[in-house]
Amino acid sequence: MDSALSKFGWLGHAALRIVSGFLFACHGAQKVFGAFGGFGEGGGSAPMWSQFWIAGIIELVGGTLIALGVRTQIVAFICCGEMAVAYFTVHQKGGLLPIQNHGELAVLYSFVFLYLATNGGGAFSLERGGK
Repeated sequence: MDSALSKFGWLGHAALRIVSGFLFACHGAQKVFGAFGGFGEGGGSAPMWSQFWIAGIIELVGGTLIALGVRTQIVAFICCGEMAVAYFTVHQKGGLLPIQNHGELAVLYSFVFLYLATNGGGAFSLERGGK
């Protein structure tokens, strides 16, 4: 049985892509440029060519492309992988569960991007011509 809201699924898909892409790009800007309070305890940017700086580039460029809906499936797949790597290399050592190791965002982003990688950009994406 369809709910009254199910006819707006296309809009929810677009909103999920746009908002998650924008927020992901903000994380990248934080690492690359030191924006929004900066990265780490020092508040600056991540050291150039470090693992965190490269992650920031993926987040900044990938998040922007996802938000705009450009090459969404391949970009989301790359970002999904980056978040999986982040979870297992940075967070996993802090405990078994994401709530223990502060990896909730990495897991959530990974699965949001997995959804977008398998379902595409949807409505309002530039790759669809705004349809």
